[in-house]
Amino acid sequence: MSNNLDLSIVIPLLNEEESIPELTSWIHRVCQENNFSYEIIFIDDGSTDNSWNVILDLEKNYSFIRAIKFRRNHGKSAALHVGFQQASGEVVITMDADLQDSPNEIPELVKRISLENLDLISGWKKKRYDPISKTIPTKLFNWAARRMSGIKLHDFNCGLKAYKNEVVKNIQVQGEMHRYIPVLAKMSGFANIGEQVVEHQARKYGTTKFGLNRFINGMLDLVTLSMVSRFQRRPMHFFGTLGTLMFVASGAALLAMGGIKLYRLTQGLRPGLVADDPWFYIFLTAMVLGTQLFLTGLLAELMLRQSNKKVHYSISQVLNVKE
Repeated sequence: MSNNLDLSIVIPLLNEEESIPELTSWIHRVCQENNFSYEIIFIDDGSTDNSWNVILDLEKNYSFIRAIKFRRNHGKSAALHVGFQQASGEVVITMDADLQDSPNEIPELVKRISLENLDLISGWKKKRYDPISKTIPTKLFNWAARRMSGIKLHDFNCGLKAYKNEVVKNIQVQGEMHRYIPVLAKMSGFANIGEQVVEHQARKYGTTKFGLNRFINGMLDLVTLSMVSRFQRRPMHFFGTLGTLMFVASGAALLAMGGIKLYRLTQGLRPGLVADDPWFYIFLTAMVLGTQLFLTGLLAELMLRQSNKKVHYSISQVLNVKE
């Protein structure tokens, strides 16, 4: 396999047997017209239809096809992670397999990566053909991601993106983090990020894979990313600070409790039982929370030192890829 390709086009897919031949032919035509040397890397994310056999048939006519099939569905982030490991082109393009991303955008993306020395270009589907059940959550994600990351992109979740090869080799895409790849890139030091308005086409075959579970997972991953971006290398600073605040609160409650008892004694009143004093429960709660936060920070520090292990996914078949 050549290591001097112009392009690697990584395409994650799930049950897209009808669109794969048309997409492959379209990409082939565009790349030939622009004299690109290229490869298409299909990542079959546990399809239950005939997608894998369609890819095998296409490979008989197209030598540039590489493919990996997961034994089960791992998710789009896992598919992109594995595809990025295989990509050898100087520029890496990602796009969805449902024909909603247009291969005609590829030449301009490649040109801008080179001329503007951009690390990453994210597509912006300014005019969308998705149902409102998908567009509203997408707008919410984009607003939250802009506020959290400081990256001024309109469409973080657009599947059509272009990267320098070194970018995809230095980020790890897991969970539902494919939505926030520009944020991951910035966290890894690749801050030269651009945006390009791209054509969005109505789905031609099949049905959307978007569901409520993806909305929830995406929100949870955004919270995780927000925390990690600030305390990735120093979790004890975060949890330790909160723990210290809890200990201060517990100390204040203890002083308040002692002060009240002393006041009652000086006034000749019965001090009462400790368990009857609400300040005792404030003290106890703050002390327990402070201890738990310190332990959480310590465990996070220990886990951080084990975080460099490679992630493995269950792969059943491969086609023309590096072992």
